[in-house]
Amino acid sequence: MRGIISYDAMETIRNTNEWMGASARALASYPAFALSPNPMFKLISAWGRVTERSFARMVIKPDWKIPAIAGEGGQDHIVYVEPVLEKPFGDLVHFRVARRDPMPRKVLVVAPMSGHYATLARSTVASLLPDCDVYVTDWHNARDIPVSAGKFDIEDYTKYLVEFIRFLGPDINVIAICQPAPLTLAAAAILAEEEPAAQPRTLTLIGGPIDPDAAPTEVTDFGNRMTMGELEELMIQQVGFKYGGAGRMVYPGLAQLASFIAMNAETHTSAFIDKIYSEARGDGSEHDRHNKFYDEYLAVMDMTAEFYLSTVSRIFKGLEIAKNTFTVDGKPVDLGKIKDVAVMTVEGANDDISAPGQCVAALRLLTGLPDSKKASHLEPGAGHYGIFAGKSWRLNIRPLVLDFIDEHMLDQQHSRRRRTRSTPSLVASKAEETPPKIDSSRMPV
Repeated sequence: MRGIISYDAMETIRNTNEWMGASARALASYPAFALSPNPMFKLISAWGRVTERSFARMVIKPDWKIPAIAGEGGQDHIVYVEPVLEKPFGDLVHFRVARRDPMPRKVLVVAPMSGHYATLARSTVASLLPDCDVYVTDWHNARDIPVSAGKFDIEDYTKYLVEFIRFLGPDINVIAICQPAPLTLAAAAILAEEEPAAQPRTLTLIGGPIDPDAAPTEVTDFGNRMTMGELEELMIQQVGFKYGGAGRMVYPGLAQLASFIAMNAETHTSAFIDKIYSEARGDGSEHDRHNKFYDEYLAVMDMTAEFYLSTVSRIFKGLEIAKNTFTVDGKPVDLGKIKDVAVMTVEGANDDISAPGQCVAALRLLTGLPDSKKASHLEPGAGHYGIFAGKSWRLNIRPLVLDFIDEHMLDQQHSRRRRTRSTPSLVASKAEETPPKIDSSRMPV
């Protein structure tokens, strides 16, 4: 047994609570009890329904459930979720909109690997689909990945992003949400140095810990307070025999969920008490706000131990991105090499996970990028979730991001036209300098 509790023991506790909820729901809903007007039976049944659903959701990957896109003439376009590049630890997924012409805006949403599935960005994807061709990084649950697939740390994560961006081509616009922001910045720097033609057109970083020390939060304080040895001993478990990744060392999703809930324990307790009373009164519904939120929030995934530990050690403690000392396979990644990718940062004024100052720090690291290609936005009154999925995103931030993409899409088109117009005179001048023996008409243009 490693740490506080073993992996199988945590799963046993979860399974037991799910069973207790199901039993209470079935027992208190027994038809004969309807002869007794005691409201306690309704309350027990409601507690059972809420408890059973909540603990069952912890081991179920949510569906994307993207609604159809309204088209011209009132026609609805069905959205199909299709993997276009499949790898052991994550897929590149395309949201194909049936019977719709290709959109000029092409967007890759880099979803976080921080305990929840990529479906946490469902509303972000849904809001972009009417105006963009959208792709998403869909990370896999580490408990289902066999040990034979090898390790997966932040360097492997960065190499995945490089491969995904290269696959999608230079007209892609990348939007990195929260945790992947520093590694997405590193991936762009690698492409800038090794394959400039494959660089993305724009890069939008939303609420990411580029420089965690720029504005301390409970998250950064915890990382600095705990030693790596303590984290490994307390947080890392070995996947049990129930799953395909048996034997793999992970930071379990259930342990992460316990940490998430502990950060706002009063809010979550109040929400569940209100939901139980609502169910007892008969006011609850299958798709009310509580269920829609917690079906996603409670669905957690395991993270490979090496990814979690290397994130804490190198991004939060070592500040390798903030100090521009990050390496991949022993090779330095110089953020100053980014010279052509337009970069925008977005922060929420009330973000208590990645506080204002952490993400905008990226702009000072981009020493090779002209100011005309840099932008930043601080959203007043917005928390962490709101800047990519809430009202602030829908009403204010999304339009700004689309305008940013359009502005630099036009800049790129203008620069291409200038290069095209300059080509004939350049060829002509070279032809004049060419010896008469060479047929200038055969020269490459």
